[in-house]
Amino acid sequence: MRRVVRILTLLAVAAALPLGAATGQLNLFIWSEYIDPKVVADFEKAFGCKVVIDLYEDDAAMMAKLQGGGASLFDVVVPPDHKVPALIQLGLIAPLRRENIPNFKNLEPKFVNPPYDRGNKFTVAYQWGTVGIYARRSGAVVPDSWGLVFDPKQQPGPFVLIDNARDLIGAALKFKGHSLNSTDPAQLKEARDLILAAKKRCLGFEGSVGGKNRVLGKSAKAAIVYSGEAARGLTEDKQTAYVIPREGSQIWLDNLAVLSKAPHRDLAEKFINFILDGPVGARISNFTQFASPMRRRVHSSIRRI
Repeated sequence: MRRVVRILTLLAVAAALPLGAATGQLNLFIWSEYIDPKVVADFEKAFGCKVVIDLYEDDAAMMAKLQGGGASLFDVVVPPDHKVPALIQLGLIAPLRRENIPNFKNLEPKFVNPPYDRGNKFTVAYQWGTVGIYARRSGAVVPDSWGLVFDPKQQPGPFVLIDNARDLIGAALKFKGHSLNSTDPAQLKEARDLILAAKKRCLGFEGSVGGKNRVLGKSAKAAIVYSGEAARGLTEDKQTAYVIPREGSQIWLDNLAVLSKAPHRDLAEKFINFILDGPVGARISNFTQFASPMRRRVHSSIRRI
């Protein structure tokens, strides 16, 4: 019965997409552990194509590869909000043909028309979340402070710093009581010095997935991670916790975009439309444990932790 339901759902999703058979290969450039392999397989079945996935662990690596010729190799990329203006300015992503993405209507209004891409000319929302600290419990409550990594007196034991410069600098700025987006030289120097001091005491720098795995493997007591990795870690080990520091943090939004020289532009837009289908979006969020940007009414199957 489940097999029948899944086939019917797949057919319904395909029917809701623009007509016209799609064949060939889609080249997807995305963060690691950031899409359900079963969703990819269903897209391949629905459109008679092959999806080839290339992974990156940080946005600097993503930018370097795209600027090194990746804009003509990949079809779809998943950039963070703060990198979108640079991608547009450098001509690395193409304007979206919205007539090919009718499922755009499924997005929550608050995720439409973002300040970094007015009118959603180049991007659509994919997943969103927060930055915080994933830690191993040593008592009933894990302190909700960036001091767990920036203050030697609050340090719970070995810890890992995130390898994303913007997120790490932002955390240091918030710990010092400054704006996450501060450009004040004195405040940035203060954050830099704080990070350099923490570097001497930490186990090293890791991506969010790696940091989560270090805490799960008990080689680290704490790590700066993204909320989805933390949520997945919590399901594996109840002796861990995720906190958003009281000093403040950030809400980020990742996006879907088509590369400027995408070899399969039509298929790329079909893929984006497929991802924006309500049930498909719910499945992706259930897999990643990050939050969906789509209207609640279009999917009712997101699992809550």
